[in-house]
Amino acid sequence: MMHIKENIRELGEKTLSFIEYSGASFLLFLDTVSKMFQRPFRVRQTLSQIIKIGNSSLPIVSLISLFTGMVLALQSAYQMQKISAEMYIASLVALSMTRELGPVLTALIVAGRCGAAISAEVGTMKVTEQIDAMETMGTNPVNYLVVPRFWAMIISLPILTIYADCIGMLGGYIVGHYKLGITKHLYQSMTFEPLTNKDIYSGLLKSLIFAVLICIISCYEGLHTKGGAEGVGKATTESVVRSFILIIASDCIITAILYFIGA
Repeated sequence: MMHIKENIRELGEKTLSFIEYSGASFLLFLDTVSKMFQRPFRVRQTLSQIIKIGNSSLPIVSLISLFTGMVLALQSAYQMQKISAEMYIASLVALSMTRELGPVLTALIVAGRCGAAISAEVGTMKVTEQIDAMETMGTNPVNYLVVPRFWAMIISLPILTIYADCIGMLGGYIVGHYKLGITKHLYQSMTFEPLTNKDIYSGLLKSLIFAVLICIISCYEGLHTKGGAEGVGKATTESVVRSFILIIASDCIITAILYFIGA
């Protein structure tokens, strides 16, 4: 009986903790959005964050997207060749990259690389009392720390997603043209013919939502860091894990709404 009570109590505590975390994160999101267009506009800080998030992520996004496109083409070719439908490999790679793999893989890369960096950076400022000093001097930490990173994330991630889509299609083309012998014009035709505006816009919508999730979670974990260096490490880990979970979960929900419920 005591064991059951302990389990119920633990479940209740976790439920309350989840509700509290969700509410506090949503309030941070509302606070950030409300300050996005307030003066002073921190253009230099925003540009610096765009370089950190966007430009610095290009090499790893390029590699992963290129090999993802190549693997997609190789795996689908194994089955397509059995029914002499190799030309449809281009369509499969294009739709897979624009709808799902482009935005999701890019978001996971940015969450693991840049989200962790944001949490560590803001968390270090928190445990060293720099944020407390900032508040004492009358500077709003959300306006100074969160808003520039929020702008940078929602600008950089959609651009990176478009770039990842193109590189993934290039990877598919390399396999389709040089390995399977599909002509250049046929591959290009089968790549762009099945693509619709909905496919492209759905991927960009996902990347925008992923950008919001990554930034808010990373900044929230950083702003609520406790316990010195150990706390910074814990906050960084928590931000990455929670970002990964929410990216996959929100991707499933958005796909269901756009292609099944809303169809």
